[in-house]
Amino acid sequence: MSDHTVSAPLLHSSTHLSDSDHDHAPEPHVILTVDDDDGVHQLPNGDDHQLVTHISEVDDNPYAFLGAKRFDMPRSTTVDPFRNNTPRIEGVYEWFKIVVCLPLALVRLVLFGFSLMVGYVATRVALHGWKDKQNPMPKWRSRLMCVTRFSARTILFSFGYQWIGRKGKPAPREIAPVVVSNHVSYIDPIFFFYELFPTIVASESHDSMPFVGTIIRAMQTSFDSSFEFWNPVYSASECLVHISVIKTLKLLMPSPFLQVIYVNRFSPTSRKHAVGEIKRKASCNQFPRVLLFPEGTTTNGRAIISFQLGAFIPGYPIQPVIVRYPHVHFDQSWGNVSLGMLMFRMFTQFHNFMEVEYLPVVSPHENQKENAVRFAQRTGHAVSTALNVVQTSHSYGDVLLLAKALECNQENPSLYLVEMAAVEAAFHLSSLEAVEFLDVFLSMNPDSKGQVEIHDFLRVFRLKSCTLSEKIFGFIDMQKSGKITFKQFLVGSAHILKQPLFHQACESAFTACDDGGKNYILEQEFRYSLMLSLPGLSSNEIHGLFTLFDTDHDGKISKADLIACLRRYPLLIALFSPCVLQQTCP
Repeated sequence: MSDHTVSAPLLHSSTHLSDSDHDHAPEPHVILTVDDDDGVHQLPNGDDHQLVTHISEVDDNPYAFLGAKRFDMPRSTTVDPFRNNTPRIEGVYEWFKIVVCLPLALVRLVLFGFSLMVGYVATRVALHGWKDKQNPMPKWRSRLMCVTRFSARTILFSFGYQWIGRKGKPAPREIAPVVVSNHVSYIDPIFFFYELFPTIVASESHDSMPFVGTIIRAMQTSFDSSFEFWNPVYSASECLVHISVIKTLKLLMPSPFLQVIYVNRFSPTSRKHAVGEIKRKASCNQFPRVLLFPEGTTTNGRAIISFQLGAFIPGYPIQPVIVRYPHVHFDQSWGNVSLGMLMFRMFTQFHNFMEVEYLPVVSPHENQKENAVRFAQRTGHAVSTALNVVQTSHSYGDVLLLAKALECNQENPSLYLVEMAAVEAAFHLSSLEAVEFLDVFLSMNPDSKGQVEIHDFLRVFRLKSCTLSEKIFGFIDMQKSGKITFKQFLVGSAHILKQPLFHQACESAFTACDDGGKNYILEQEFRYSLMLSLPGLSSNEIHGLFTLFDTDHDGKISKADLIACLRRYPLLIALFSPCVLQQTCP
């Protein structure tokens, strides 16, 4: 045995072993390098979070100075729950049926218009002189609304729903004051209006519209005022109701006696008030049932998307109801097809099939404190199991992304669905922020597969090909394929944007670039600051980046300009890592 001294190695090199020693040599050792420096620095303002700046990490990860590690992509699915499978009229049989049914369609159109008029007149009479809208409608007024209810059934008949299959029965209102349903078509709320006379959640802006306001006041419904189509009533943590409810009730039928709950989804106070009103109405048997479509938008019925929580927060027993539209040649779901085309196709069918199934009541667990999330999950599982479909993490945010892709004439808009409910839960990113990121991504001219190569990525970010820019692209190119998808771009950008130190790093970057404390950055100062991370930039390349950050185009970059640009392009914060680290370790 050799002597061990302070200078002697603890492990002998294999080159010193004899042949006999090799036969008994131990397995290779794992050698750990222990640094004296802990590699941790802190930003000047004393934030509790720490910037990890170990050199090996910085070399591999351009965002290590923020403490950002490599991110995991949320699971993906190939299911598109919004696509209508028959957006166009195809096949000899369909064209023959349309030609034969055209005279019938004219009769149905007249019946539809007459029913609408009768229901509207009955609603006006029922509402005349009624002032106390905070309490249930008096019984004599409610009886007048039976005319409107009959008109709703006539409207369904005019659309080709001569008979509707039912399975199960509605639970008594005293047992299940809240009803939730999957949402496939604008026909859904018409049916439920006729069948249950429920309270539906809907939009404050519609109250002032001629004719529409009359209907809504008669319904005593609540509407969200934020969107003109595919309109959700609540955002991520509240119940949503699709704009088809609004369109249907304001265009297709005068509505029943429900209580108005005005909601603005961008106002936390308004949303909180709406949840309180839902709870108040559910707790009083004098009000009708509360009906909500927790998916918040229509789907094609082949999947259940994420449930929002507005129906589940009050904690009352809920009866799930599922709606099916069996078909062969004509998909009745309201997906990527216009309302006019959908109505025309319905008018020109011999018969449209609809099946409604009332499921067993789902009650919150009384022996334990069950939160709204778990309650919504159990209800969603019951609905998806009864429909024999999967439940995805898509949400109304995906509808906004789909609409943006369609607006930009993308060949396959479904490629830009990201299952926003999962993204929002993981990164706390709002749907509107996701749409802004999609706008940036689409400016990169993605190919037919929805992928972007590095040269288009760098063009939009005004960067030249260099080590740092390749690291930025490689940070989100997790498969190292040389191309990125929108979901990778969105998740990577959100991962950086939502870092606890991101805003603080923006402040430090501005302070470092603002020579003299003028509260703005000139182009020459901007050039000098970027030379630390992007050496060799030409004047034109510097000017291109400067104009990107100068959002108000006044020839200088204010703090607001810098932060606004970095919020839109959070990956560009890597350009300022030397400035931030200089502020950290002067």
